[in-house]
Amino acid sequence: MQHSSEEHIDKKPRRMSQETANTTQPTQTTVQATEEPKKENLFQTVGEIAAEADAEEDDQGLRKTGAEDAQGHAVQEVDSLCMRCGETGVTRLLLTSIPYFKEIVLMSFACPHCGFRNSEIQPASEIQEKGSRYVLKIENAEDLSRQVVKSDSCSCKFVELDIEIPPGRGQLISPEGLLTEMIENLQVDQPQRKTLQPEVYEKIEELIVKVQKYINCEPGTLPTTLIVDDPSGNSWIEYVPGEPQHKWSCTHYARTPAQNVQLGLISADEVAYREQQIQKEKDEAAKNLVKHAHTEPGHDNPRATGLVSDQSEIENFSNEVETFRATCSGCYSPCETHMKLVNIPHFKDVVIMSTVCDHCGYKSNEVKTGGEIPDHGSKITLVCDDPEDLARDILKSETCGMNIPELSLDLTPGTLGGRFTTIEGLLKQVRDELHSRVYTQTSDSMAPSTKSRWIVFFDNLDKAIDGKTKFTILMTDPLSSSYIQNVYAPDADPNMTIEEYPRTAEENEELGLTDMKTENYEVDQNIIDDSADAAPEHTETGTSNQ
Repeated sequence: MQHSSEEHIDKKPRRMSQETANTTQPTQTTVQATEEPKKENLFQTVGEIAAEADAEEDDQGLRKTGAEDAQGHAVQEVDSLCMRCGETGVTRLLLTSIPYFKEIVLMSFACPHCGFRNSEIQPASEIQEKGSRYVLKIENAEDLSRQVVKSDSCSCKFVELDIEIPPGRGQLISPEGLLTEMIENLQVDQPQRKTLQPEVYEKIEELIVKVQKYINCEPGTLPTTLIVDDPSGNSWIEYVPGEPQHKWSCTHYARTPAQNVQLGLISADEVAYREQQIQKEKDEAAKNLVKHAHTEPGHDNPRATGLVSDQSEIENFSNEVETFRATCSGCYSPCETHMKLVNIPHFKDVVIMSTVCDHCGYKSNEVKTGGEIPDHGSKITLVCDDPEDLARDILKSETCGMNIPELSLDLTPGTLGGRFTTIEGLLKQVRDELHSRVYTQTSDSMAPSTKSRWIVFFDNLDKAIDGKTKFTILMTDPLSSSYIQNVYAPDADPNMTIEEYPRTAEENEELGLTDMKTENYEVDQNIIDDSADAAPEHTETGTSNQ
């Protein structure tokens, strides 16, 4: 009984304290709340973030500062070592997005002891499937203020100045900032050069004066060309909608083995081993070809190697998908390339190729035209005044440039690659590419005038896709490898005109046709071989006479 009375005595104050807590202060509720695991509120107000900023710190030492950008991305800070004085400084981090581009990490370091400051940018996305190359024609002071995202693997080149900035730390900068920073770096050691190397000092001073004239946009300096080349595909130059075609261009390219090694995607040993394997396969294929030529005379025509067919007696290439063994351009692993030959009525045969790598997930689709290289280029003009015109088939090759004046749309050669689709499908692909790669409507740093131009542009593009507005397609292809379906075939199409034009010397040079020789090349090779064999004979004769 005593035990029960003690138990009764213990419970009574507990109930009394609970009643007291309900009437005066929520002590018991606070205790229970501390015992339960705390849930992080991802949608706190700015006031709550500011109140908890000084006390919050995660396992890695990151603290919230209470500041954030217009998109709600919080600014965090962490203690880090100052490389100048060895004391402890503070690095602030902000994960945000750049208009026309993608997510990045902005980092800013400041040391309160020595006053050293530094800022850097790092891409927050993965390395892209292909490298990127941006070209900007700087024609006025406004072009010098465009945003430039320069990753740590990017190189920048000013063509007219003959200056190339090698890969370094990542930066969010402008063309003017690149030139100004270069001048500051050159001026650091100028006092020592003036004493030790006066000639080098004079040359650098001349360069600094020349660059400063370009920054000030003095007469005779502009235009100049800025080229931003990044194998990782994470750099970018700001695009202004509606500007002329020659001012801004973007090209994506497959990385070389050396660039993959530079980015750390593969090792140099793997590249060397793979190159040896490819060379062995080529040597073995050449030996088999020579052996086949000797054993079966009259069948000297080379045949495609590595073709995996169905071993049928009659191979109908028009109705079969052929598969070739290939090498992935991303990871250099063996993969397969599927090829389908398609005949376009009233045009020519085209080859549709698709490559998929099971190792790294790389995917590629290409459309190539067959046949010989024509003597002239072609210009195709189509007036789309009916919604049914959107269903026309269209083949846009890699060498084709397309312009739609009513939509202020100008695609340079190489944009979107080779595409075989409909006019509606091509316009949708253009819209999707601009939305995902170029335009970011939620960006806070976009100028109101720029955003209004984008809104008008996309509105007109959507009207064209829905067939609510008339527009004209102008296609120029120096290889005559592009096509728009003629719905009146074999009769002439009243809304479409096709004209041929002679290629310019610049177009032949870009296409590699200037140095291409298809006739009498064996004679020239024999002359080169004879001269190479005769050179040692003259040398031996001269030696014996002496």
